[in-house]
Amino acid sequence: MAFESFAAFLAMEGHGPYVWACYGVFFILMAGMMVWSLQRRNAVIESCRRAFESDEGTSDALTSRTSATFTRVNVSHD
Repeated sequence: MAFESFAAFLAMEGHGPYVWACYGVFFILMAGMMVWSLQRRNAVIESCRRAFESDEGTSDALTSRTSATFTRVNVSHD
């Protein structure tokens, strides 16, 4: 599709406002989704880091209190 001028390209025979509004909404939503995704990613990483650090502190106490022994049981097949 060829246009006579840049103004004709922007007007798109009367369909320009709809077309450019759709493009604008699309790019705004995509940018918003990127920002939201990065924030959620960072929140999840921070949550995992906090959980790991809190588990690290309690694991020493747990291993000193609980100890399990495992003995091998020989089963005879008579």
